[in-house]
Amino acid sequence: MDTIFSDKPLTRYPKMIIPKDYSPRLDVISTARAVHQLKRLVEANLQKELQLSRVSAPLFVQKGTGINDDLNGVDTPVSFGIKAMDIEAEVVQSLAKWKRIALAEYGIPVHEGIYTDMHAIRPSEIPDNLHSVLVDQWDWEKAIRAEDRNLGYLRETVEKLFSVIKAGEAYVHEHYGIAPELPEKISFFHSEELLQKYPDLTPEQRESEITRVYGAVFVMGIGGELTNGRNHDERSPDYDDWSTPNSDGFYGLNGDILVWSSVLNRALELSSMGIRVDRESLVRQLALKDKNERLGLHFHQLLLNDELPLSIGGGIGQSRLGMYLLKKAHVGEISAGLWPEEMIHVCKANGIRLL
Repeated sequence: MDTIFSDKPLTRYPKMIIPKDYSPRLDVISTARAVHQLKRLVEANLQKELQLSRVSAPLFVQKGTGINDDLNGVDTPVSFGIKAMDIEAEVVQSLAKWKRIALAEYGIPVHEGIYTDMHAIRPSEIPDNLHSVLVDQWDWEKAIRAEDRNLGYLRETVEKLFSVIKAGEAYVHEHYGIAPELPEKISFFHSEELLQKYPDLTPEQRESEITRVYGAVFVMGIGGELTNGRNHDERSPDYDDWSTPNSDGFYGLNGDILVWSSVLNRALELSSMGIRVDRESLVRQLALKDKNERLGLHFHQLLLNDELPLSIGGGIGQSRLGMYLLKKAHVGEISAGLWPEEMIHVCKANGIRLL
């Protein structure tokens, strides 16, 4: 499907895409029912494929502990005071660090893990087809051994997650007649390989080009400096390991799952994940990002004192996955949110109903 910008340009949201002649496959109520069933299916398959148990998750954590995530290193969370406890709290942006603490506190055995139905607020997000201030995702974390900290284990885990996505696609095809588009297997590329392959493109353009060719890819090593002196994308230094040398001759044990959206004619990120930092990579990455002051925070002290298990983990966007599988043009067709008036009017005029 061709994609165009609306005749009435969204001047403040230049990345917004309006597909030409867009018509949703399902109405609002049918979409809600389909999303509900997909969530049940995905959760059941996550439990089965990764040996995960569902747990409750916090909406906010105490400020100043290092437990909340700053995502790309600069995002600022929503904070508020709790009078009865005389502390400052922050609404979570993701649960990468909290989940690792939970693995330890719950005594989760090696090669088992936890997942949760996470909702977060990311006030720095600029709304468009894929982004909302409200974030919903399945956050998961799994305890591993030191010998599992390698590309083989990472790829094996990615393939299991891809099988969960494929099962969702098969369900949608069977029950709603939406034709499957995913390839049989997901392909793996390091971000440095994409730079060498497409040196004249931006990182976002590289992702779209490689995903257009292969249908589904896992782009590795996100957060570390490439040979052009830049990062493919930013990652905070204290959850994913993006600096450890790997067996492919590159750096990093993390990455993103991308699929090709025929509706938006671009790559769509469904999951960010990776093997988490150990003590050595934490110290190294904090130094690389000039964030050594974090070493004294609660989470970092737990890790430095070997009180947290080694782990692999990530998040899978719930609205994004529903958007992709149901062939929607906007996450706002899947989950309710607060949208700019300009975006609401332009979308409505082009068949996109934002909840």
